Amino acid sequence: MDSQQPLNQPEGHPAGPRKAAQGFIVDIATIRGSMLSEVGGKAANLGELVSAGLPFPPGFCLTTHAYRRALAAAGLDTVLRELSEAGSTDTGTLNSLAARARSVVLDAGIPGEVAEAVLAAYRELGEEVPVAVRSSATAEDLPGASFAGQQDTFLNVVGAEAVLDAVGRCWASLWTDRAVSYRTTNGVDHSSVALAVVIQEMVASATAGVMFTANPVTGKRHEAVIDASPGLGEAVVSGAVNPDQYVVDINSRTIVKRSLGDRLVEIRPLPGGGTERIERAASEQSGGSALKACLDDRQILDLAGLARRVEQHYGAPQDTEWAIDGAGKLWLTQSRPITTLYPQMTRNPPLPGEHAFLNFSLAQGLTRPLTPMGLAGIRLVASCVATTASFDVPDPRSGPPAYYEAGQRIFFDLTAVLRSRIGRAIVPRVFDVMEARSAMLMRELFEDPRFSVTIKTPLKLIRHVGPVAAKYRVPESFLRGLFAPASAMKRVDRLSAELRRSFSVPENATPHQRIAYVQRILGERVFPTVPTVLPLPVLGFAMLALVRRLLGAQAPYSELQTVIRGLADNVTTQMDLALWHLASDIRQDPDATSFMVGRTAGELALHYRDATLPPVAQSGMKAFLLEYGHRAVAEIDLGMPRWADDPTHVLGVVANYLRLEPGADTPDQQFDKAAREADDQVARLVARARAKSPLHAAVVRTALDRTRRFAGLRELPKYNLVLGLAAAREQLLLVGNGLAASQRIEDAEDIFFLDLDDAEVALAGGDLRGVVAERRAAYELELRRRHIPRLLLSDGTEPEATAPRGLQAGPGTLSGSPASAGLVTARARVIMDPVGAHLEPGEILVAPSTDPGWTPLFLTAGGLVMEMGGPNSHGAVVAREYGIPAVVGVPDATARIASGQQLTVDGAAGTVTVKDVTGGGV
Repeated sequence: MDSQQPLNQPEGHPAGPRKAAQGFIVDIATIRGSMLSEVGGKAANLGELVSAGLPFPPGFCLTTHAYRRALAAAGLDTVLRELSEAGSTDTGTLNSLAARARSVVLDAGIPGEVAEAVLAAYRELGEEVPVAVRSSATAEDLPGASFAGQQDTFLNVVGAEAVLDAVGRCWASLWTDRAVSYRTTNGVDHSSVALAVVIQEMVASATAGVMFTANPVTGKRHEAVIDASPGLGEAVVSGAVNPDQYVVDINSRTIVKRSLGDRLVEIRPLPGGGTERIERAASEQSGGSALKACLDDRQILDLAGLARRVEQHYGAPQDTEWAIDGAGKLWLTQSRPITTLYPQMTRNPPLPGEHAFLNFSLAQGLTRPLTPMGLAGIRLVASCVATTASFDVPDPRSGPPAYYEAGQRIFFDLTAVLRSRIGRAIVPRVFDVMEARSAMLMRELFEDPRFSVTIKTPLKLIRHVGPVAAKYRVPESFLRGLFAPASAMKRVDRLSAELRRSFSVPENATPHQRIAYVQRILGERVFPTVPTVLPLPVLGFAMLALVRRLLGAQAPYSELQTVIRGLADNVTTQMDLALWHLASDIRQDPDATSFMVGRTAGELALHYRDATLPPVAQSGMKAFLLEYGHRAVAEIDLGMPRWADDPTHVLGVVANYLRLEPGADTPDQQFDKAAREADDQVARLVARARAKSPLHAAVVRTALDRTRRFAGLRELPKYNLVLGLAAAREQLLLVGNGLAASQRIEDAEDIFFLDLDDAEVALAGGDLRGVVAERRAAYELELRRRHIPRLLLSDGTEPEATAPRGLQAGPGTLSGSPASAGLVTARARVIMDPVGAHLEPGEILVAPSTDPGWTPLFLTAGGLVMEMGGPNSHGAVVAREYGIPAVVGVPDATARIASGQQLTVDGAAGTVTVKDVTGGGV
């Protein structure tokens, strides 16, 4: 039967008599993607395949109308109400409610008119024809979340009674434990989901399997990956068999990889219905002869050609299922979006050829996506940088030429660095101390002929960096820091004060004036703090490197680490200690301590807003927020609430400090101790230099003095940037209040899901509530993404996925970069987001990355393990300040380590040894 023709479709009636069967039956050939609510995700995709002229077995769909008709009075509403109140971590309750829902569905049965419609459509396929009965939920096979495997499929169903039974079981499978848990975790409203059922002719496949139209491991968009095994594709889909795998370059139609599986399991249809699972011992295969591929080259390339057609139709990479029947004909049986691929850049580079992009968001310790207004703010700052560096930036709101976005995160085009001899020499060394694994990945790209050196002189770099250095008197800053350090510090203090004063705006400013102010402060004022302040901490670390060069083996890395502990003028350390001092003041009042410890962070925040905290806590928190309320977790994002907006996180941290048992060194004592140890270490290094010569001693003394004076300023440029972002956020909230009052948006905070141009449209009268809702949904989807690439190539390849991982240093040991010396053994606490997180004193914090919003947790942590970073990344610097052992740049640490496992962190060796709670290794 021709799968392209609707069954029994009279001329002039698009859906034929099946559509007339009370809306219960729709021929697959008439289904389109827009019919999702009626036929579910799977059927909508299958209909699209047929409409594209792709080879697909004929069949029909029992719509969601039938499901709703069957359950209209079945009593499911009570279960739905209870499910809406259950938490995603309450597994026992979810499973119990899922079981009740399945019972309700099965007890409801199939209404007579629905059964008649199903059987009539089944008879049109043929007498006793074997069919596959597949669930098709309205929340399934969607671009944002596949929900793959959450509902049931029944293969080789034969006969009317068996088909009806399979339909009922498909309906009930909407409420399997795994489906209920999956929807709850992904925030899908259970009451909004319904199930359609696809019934299609079975392909009696000789060989079947799965094909991804892009490589799901490496991200390469031009590679198809085919898994194949004899028999039905269920063996491959379910993971029951180790299949053959073929990787094909779709562009060149070249088979680039083939590996044969063991094929110890095969699933075959049985005569009369059902399937059988055939298991073989390895010795039985091919009579002991060499295993032969189950696909020949022609079939592999035909599949790759099919992959191109499917992807071209959908305009996005697809995860497909296919089968080859006994006559050698190729069929598609399913297609869904690949939801795990990282998105590509929102725009293409102006120059042709391969490009490499660096994830700037991750380099800033930010794993979460940025809000649309947050992205707009960073674009403005980046445009200021580019304009100062003599790049042509026609529109500051669009960002500089090297600025890109993917997955709501910031990327910069690294191609010019890779092609430049001086870029290769400098940039990876900077990342060695900031984000070590990114540096390793950069160096691996040096070997890629697509990024061979074409820029052999520093003239291009000088042309861009020179104007910045001249405008902001960078050479003078270095010389002033070296020869007049007190004067250099006074200049920094003066510039910071001037920056704060520039943030004022008239109270009677119009909304348009406030938006212009935001553009001015972010596009003009905050960047200058970087080239005026940064030379001093750079000088400080350069002086440390000079001492290492002068003393060689007499200045080991671990001792130089001691020199940069307990640094003065580190604004993040000062903030953390101020929060600790607040906790210390509260601890002096037993009643206040009891009040704080006995309540959740959310409850404490409500009391603070109502001014009903104990007086010592209320006044202390007010003073703290007056000084540091502009800070936040993920604070480079304009859309993130500042602590002054929502103090829940910091109040929770204070309560956690109060749980610290007395007797241990307090953080301020640890900091003072670290400063004394640093001074002692400086004295020892100067003494070793004096043994060489008085000149060596003078140079080392001066160098280490500059290190101690200036290295702590490393945090100041970002601190000043965040001050500017907070000032801009305040003005945008005022604009948002006006837009919400005029019903252009629902809530003032919604303005952060617009950009500056959108805000102007709303001020002109545009209703952007729909735009906000769409962007909030996309943002929430990106929040759930766990894997974020450090580097991306323009063809979608993730270099990290193809690089040697370097993860294991030995059995049960993970390796990274040493960041803060020391050895600690304690329980792990994996925290993905610090807001609301609870860290018991002494536990080892395991995090994807950190920014200043995380650092209050460091004060009571026993150690630190981070997936991102290098020895001079933010988390490493603060860990050294508090003397806690730290290892950073540990790939996949949050996935490889579980809360409660026993860890030994060796901050000098850069290793993390993992044991489970019973003492076994990972």
